[in-house]
Amino acid sequence: MVRIRLQRHGRKKLPYYHIVAADKRQKRDGRIVESLGRFNPLTEQGVSIDTERVLYWLKNGAQPSDAVRGIFKREGIYYRLHLERWKKSPEEIEATIAAWKSGKTEGVANKNSRKEQLARVLKAEAETAKKKAAERAAAEKAAAEAPAPAAEAPAAEATETPAAEA
Repeated sequence: MVRIRLQRHGRKKLPYYHIVAADKRQKRDGRIVESLGRFNPLTEQGVSIDTERVLYWLKNGAQPSDAVRGIFKREGIYYRLHLERWKKSPEEIEATIAAWKSGKTEGVANKNSRKEQLARVLKAEAETAKKKAAERAAAEKAAAEAPAPAAEAPAAEATETPAAEA
């Protein structure tokens, strides 16, 4: 069985990987069937993949390793394969993939750190608390300024009719 996996290269603590198609029984850095791309985890733009060859191997039953599957998902290769299986035209596929990648980069640019999100939530809660305190103070002030109601005359006592004695 053919497996698409990473083959480690580089020196100690500075790895880079080749994405290769290899027989499952071979060692990690052993004999390969075909080289499909490169992956450098230390750089932001560290992926270069021969998409057509990867799609060929996936269509013919090659199984990617977990790490390679994650790389393919991030790069949109599985999305492209999905669109091809739905019989989309190459122009539609390219347009859809381009739109997906641009939306993905916008999402990454707008993503805030956990600390920034927490600060924003705390600021919103403080503003809400200030508004409530201001409303409460205004209500108390209005109640204090309103004239005290005049003492009302005691209400007429209701006369009770004695119950008929039996």
